[in-house]
Amino acid sequence: VGSPNQLTREPSVNLLDSFVDHWKGITNYYIETTGQTRPVKQTDIPWRLKQMLDILVYEEGQQGQEEMGPCMEYLLQHKLLETLCTLGKAQYPPGMNQQVLVFFSKILVQIQKPMLHILNVYRPVQKLVRLCGLLGSQTEKEEAQFMFVVCSRVKQDPYVLNYILEDNHSKRSISTSEDTEKGRSGETVPSNYPTASNPASTSSPQQHSPTDSPSTIFPANAGLIHVLVHLSRSQKSRVALKAFESLLLLVSIPKEDTAVCLAESTPLCQLLAERLCELFSQLPATLEPADIHSFPQTHWSVSFSQSGMQERQSFPGSEHMERFFAWLDFLDHLMREAPKRLAVKLAKEIHHCWLVGVLQHELLQMSEMGVLVNTALLCCSVRHIQSPAMVEELVSFLLGRHTEREQRLDTESHVLRYQLIEHCDHISDEISITTLLLFEELLQKPHRDILFNLVLRNLENRCYVTRTLGGGDDYISHEGTTFCILASMTRFTVFKLYTVVLFCSFLCLVPQEAKTSQHVQGARYETYVHDAHGQLKECTAFLLDWDWPKSLKPTELSVSSSDFFEGHFLKVLFDRIGRILEQPYELNLQVTSVLSRLAVFPHPHLHEYLLDPYIILAPGVRSLFSVLIRVIGELMQRIEVIPNFKEKLVHVRRQLMGLDGESGVDHMPLLKGVIILEEFCKELAAIAFVKLPANNKLAEH
Repeated sequence: VGSPNQLTREPSVNLLDSFVDHWKGITNYYIETTGQTRPVKQTDIPWRLKQMLDILVYEEGQQGQEEMGPCMEYLLQHKLLETLCTLGKAQYPPGMNQQVLVFFSKILVQIQKPMLHILNVYRPVQKLVRLCGLLGSQTEKEEAQFMFVVCSRVKQDPYVLNYILEDNHSKRSISTSEDTEKGRSGETVPSNYPTASNPASTSSPQQHSPTDSPSTIFPANAGLIHVLVHLSRSQKSRVALKAFESLLLLVSIPKEDTAVCLAESTPLCQLLAERLCELFSQLPATLEPADIHSFPQTHWSVSFSQSGMQERQSFPGSEHMERFFAWLDFLDHLMREAPKRLAVKLAKEIHHCWLVGVLQHELLQMSEMGVLVNTALLCCSVRHIQSPAMVEELVSFLLGRHTEREQRLDTESHVLRYQLIEHCDHISDEISITTLLLFEELLQKPHRDILFNLVLRNLENRCYVTRTLGGGDDYISHEGTTFCILASMTRFTVFKLYTVVLFCSFLCLVPQEAKTSQHVQGARYETYVHDAHGQLKECTAFLLDWDWPKSLKPTELSVSSSDFFEGHFLKVLFDRIGRILEQPYELNLQVTSVLSRLAVFPHPHLHEYLLDPYIILAPGVRSLFSVLIRVIGELMQRIEVIPNFKEKLVHVRRQLMGLDGESGVDHMPLLKGVIILEEFCKELAAIAFVKLPANNKLAEH
């Protein structure tokens, strides 16, 4: 018997006889030959299996999908798949397991009728699954393809997942109400299959009842989930990629009961999280923070492609980092594709197993190098995480769930949060920079609680403003008289004047003798306006569902201004910006970057506290503008004692821009600090400008 085309030309051929003959040809081989070591490819077994498959496919095409043909009935009633599975397990002749895997894969792909609900199909499929993923396997490619095909069939008919998972008589099963109907005998069969009421089905093989459906509890031995996770660890990139795709097929099934089954009754989430911990533990402790920070965004599908492997960065530990972040990206992808119930379960498992179980200890250790490397790894991880479920767990891990105002002396309510904020002002500049970078990455996540936890909960009652014109910060409280002048003007004139005042307050903050941008071509103010508009647009997209107030909350007389505390995060940032003239250039860049990110958010209280130069501060309260005023005051005193200050300042700016070579200029931290101060004030002016409604549209052009 030849191919289906040949069968079409020879209708007189009895398909069942030919099918049985080919099967007997296979079984006779085992009867007639003993002890031979010829590989299976040197026998006629592969050819006979192909002929049997061709006959089944042709028969289905002739019969249609409404009825089961005699060849398929023979295969099922005589348990041919079960026998093939046994022969594959015996590996006789050598290579037989490979042939069985290929045959199972092809029959599941080419036969269109639902099959995996049938006892004499899913039982051998279960057994063959257990033969996959063994150590030292020579058939990983075929195993990965077989598993992919099985997951594809499950994706098409989610209810059959019950029949693929191990059978330990679990009471839980996936609902089949949409996919099956009851026959007279109580057997559960697909609605498009012949039933007991249909004469065409009188000889149908045994179907499975939902009360006997295979267990969805954790199997004692290797099952579908274990094998897929094992294959995902393969050194062969194509095998691993196929396993990743199979897992993605399973978790992206939209049926809620399938998600519940995978989340609650299989070890899927636990195994995936444990693999993440394993890969993290393999990262060398000697990784360079600079290599971690410059490590590109890793996409799991690209990492396992040939082009991705060729473009991989190369430094000590790079392969371990590639594997870890590819797996993290894959898990994040799974959580984006999975139904919410499954995504949340996986995220919580990662939280428990990796974040709390492994990473927390590493972040709180005493070794500065250990803290530095692990903070850098966490920062890179935050950059990779996009799924809402995982961002939720990340926020809970890093910041906690507290909603009340912070207390100045409270350092115990969430130890990790407090320590991370303190690390922003660490004696090690590298740790400070890396931790600030971590918070900057966190502030880019579209999660309302991040900004509320770090800043907004402390500004809710506006205790930073005084109730009278008296008191407040000595540097700026007198400016409150501006409002008396504004009160006598029209609304439009007030708005225009306020725009100009706000714009000039920051842009003109740095005295002329400390400005150098007009002497050296650099970042123009217009560039900052363009960048600020882009950031504002991004932030605005975040907060569509955040229900932020549109205007300032009236101050409450019952709330004492003496209770105001800006919170540990802003305190550290203000302390850092107050030392801008003394700190390293790279550290200043990172501090100003975080503050700029905060200033962009269009919350009225945050805008007022960070960007309104003329609020009347309560006694003992400082704002960003008041801190900058003090820095300028300190700068003016120090300028007087530095000879040729302007020339040196221009020279350092040219050095930073690569226009002049290195030279031994003294007061370098101060000079670099002044340059960053000037640029930071331009950036704040641009942010304040684009956040005013009329100017926001103008900034688009």
